[in-house]
Amino acid sequence: MTPALDTPDTPGGPGASDAIGALLGTGPRRPVPLPEPAERERLRTSYGLGKAETAQALGISAATLTAWEQGRRDPQGEGRAAYARLLEGMAAQLPEAAVEEVDEVAEEAEEEVVVPSAAPAPAPAPAPAPVSAPVPQAVMLDQHPDGSLVMAAAEPCVQCGQPSVYRSQGRPMHLGGFCRPVAPASSAVSPAPSAVPPVAPPPVVPPSGAAPSGVVPSRAAAAAAGGAAAVVLSPPVRRPAPAAAKGKPRGAGSSGGGGARKAAADGEDWQEAAAARFPAGPLVVVDVAPDGRSLIGYDADGAELPGERPPGSALPRLLEWALAAGLGSARLHRHGKDGDPLLVLTDAAATELGLPPAGRDEKTEYVARIGRLPDTHRQVKALAKADWQLTRRGLGPWARIYREPEAGRRQCVQLCVLPWGALSGGGWAVPDTLAAPALARLLGAYARRVVTPRGSTAVSGLELVTALRPPTRPVRTDSGWTSGPVEGSRSRVFDAAPPEVPDEHPLAAEREDDGVLATEAWDWHRPPTAAELAAPFAVGLDVNTAFLAAAGRLTLPLSEPVHELNPAFDRRTPGSWRADLSGLVLDPLLPNPFTADGTAPTGPAWYSTAKLAYAVELGADVRPTEAWLRHESGPYLDPWHKRLRQAYVDTMAALGVPLDLADRDPRAFLDAMAALPGGDPAELAVLGAIKQTAKGTIGKFRERPRGLGYRPGQRWAALERPTWDPLVRALVIDTATVNLHRKLARLHAELGTPPLAVLSDCAVFAAPGPSALDVLRRPDGTLSTALRLGISPGHVKFEGSRPFAEIRELIADGANPARYIKTGGRVSADE
Repeated sequence: MTPALDTPDTPGGPGASDAIGALLGTGPRRPVPLPEPAERERLRTSYGLGKAETAQALGISAATLTAWEQGRRDPQGEGRAAYARLLEGMAAQLPEAAVEEVDEVAEEAEEEVVVPSAAPAPAPAPAPAPVSAPVPQAVMLDQHPDGSLVMAAAEPCVQCGQPSVYRSQGRPMHLGGFCRPVAPASSAVSPAPSAVPPVAPPPVVPPSGAAPSGVVPSRAAAAAAGGAAAVVLSPPVRRPAPAAAKGKPRGAGSSGGGGARKAAADGEDWQEAAAARFPAGPLVVVDVAPDGRSLIGYDADGAELPGERPPGSALPRLLEWALAAGLGSARLHRHGKDGDPLLVLTDAAATELGLPPAGRDEKTEYVARIGRLPDTHRQVKALAKADWQLTRRGLGPWARIYREPEAGRRQCVQLCVLPWGALSGGGWAVPDTLAAPALARLLGAYARRVVTPRGSTAVSGLELVTALRPPTRPVRTDSGWTSGPVEGSRSRVFDAAPPEVPDEHPLAAEREDDGVLATEAWDWHRPPTAAELAAPFAVGLDVNTAFLAAAGRLTLPLSEPVHELNPAFDRRTPGSWRADLSGLVLDPLLPNPFTADGTAPTGPAWYSTAKLAYAVELGADVRPTEAWLRHESGPYLDPWHKRLRQAYVDTMAALGVPLDLADRDPRAFLDAMAALPGGDPAELAVLGAIKQTAKGTIGKFRERPRGLGYRPGQRWAALERPTWDPLVRALVIDTATVNLHRKLARLHAELGTPPLAVLSDCAVFAAPGPSALDVLRRPDGTLSTALRLGISPGHVKFEGSRPFAEIRELIADGANPARYIKTGGRVSADE
């Protein structure tokens, strides 16, 4: 007897079709992203819903809902989808919600990742030609209020045409702009849609009984009902907020990195909530265990990391372990992103994991000249096989390794490979004799006080700038969440003005020979006077972290330059001004503040706002003939200044020199500073790294091209960073110069002690004795405050002293004595 066609066991029959339809109706079985547990409860209580009615609508018990909100149980299946849509619907109708991190895993601090303009619309064609190597572009993906990425039905990416479940401003886009390889010509390729955002689909009416009352149907349920992929939320009934929730501020934040927004019902703020996500700390130094049979990890305190030890023999397994171990660092700004875990590999650990030693053989060793392992190396292939990706920097001394987000959360690990010289330069001065636990304490102290290391100290400093001033934040729009600028931050890429750029920049060809904004630190000395020749000693005083001190509250540009002719000078507007200061007569015993060599200007030149404002202060009649001005500005580096200043002060205190010691006892301060080189080597290394971070960060704003492949006239990668702006560097250096000149003039007026030489932030004076007190002592025995002793940035410390006869010989040979005041002879402190 022939079976009936409607028998479920018949292949391809209606029963099979129904079963397949049921499977497809649930949508792809990927985890639906949910907010953090505390945020779930906050949304419900802020919306005015009780536990009992919410649980009844979701078809669960109140105890289950409590477990979901406390994070003790993870919702699954259709219940998870319904719960996610309910939370999303509440967030959409509440005032500005608590918005968390923006996931940009392709961002690379040292590589200056390209920030794209709007994606161009492709020309219509029957079938787009396959692209062999699409250009990667860093993009901001849409996200939910909890920071998880918006995921929808797979549609062709607007950049490469391949399917993507992610969205950027409502358009399909691959993660970070790193598009998948396009299929060969023989394969069918879906045409890329227009760059114009699609029209929002009409609301989908759920079928009767599809969801409980007040619950928005899941995207999968809508698809099963024949609706559009994007579901328009049906609003739950608005109820008054509980009395305890009334009057609470929502979304309060600070552009400087603070914020009073409550992130949980128990009053925990966003900083504490973020820190709780990383119980293992920011980093681990991985070494071979004493028994030689396994790896061991030391945390930021130098103790062995509890729990499972790091797995050996395979780098991909170690990366998985790092993500599961609770490593990472909390964001420093409400709209910033949490720091990735850092794995520091010792020589022994790197060998155990199969990484090659440093050498000259490109096939079997790491070659420093190349800076990375070749893509054909077996370790790079092993990462790719495990679905890990490398940034353009590749697998080198400092590597950023990431994979596609899981449930909208970034998966990224940073590597620091010691045998490849990761800490042998770049501002780091780490003693070679430190054992792994001591090295972990050193890097942990830097991570806690400054930021988790991400490369050289300059790169880490720039990472700190953007961590404290994130460029973008999630913004609610009619079509969902997208990115918007953060007030007080730099979110756009723009070229500097022709006078400001270095000679390698393409815009440099447009300027005259004298059309350069020359901003460099002083290198000046003069012949000694008769009174100075009679002095027995020369004493050098050095300004503590002068650039860091100058950056505090300094008004800096936030927008592109605008060219203006014959502008009226405004000291509140940062920019470059062309003016003639040759008529301003100043004290010849002091270096002129308007040139790098300290001589008087001889005609019109370009000056920053800081220099021109000081010229007005000194009595100049300033009449600029043209200017390049920024009409959006603010104290961009102030949060960076505050954090680095505190890090410097804390490190000095750890070395036995508290902040107020110089005010309480100047001699004890000088003694403590003299004993400083004998202090804890790890803390001294942290101190040196903090100083180099302050200096290197400012240099990054005018970073020149690097690499063997650069040709003059080409653009280079740093130009595509929002943080590349030479005017920022010029304003900081010029402010430091002006501050020092003002103090030197005050000291000369008060004590009749002019400087004999100045090199950057070190000034040399003729003195009756070899101590700093011999320069600063007033006739009544007190100390002048024109140059104030102390460790605070902007105060001065003793740099060194020499017999004046030695200084006289240096000057006669044309050498700047400030360069040699610390060491004597012809060897500078830098050498």
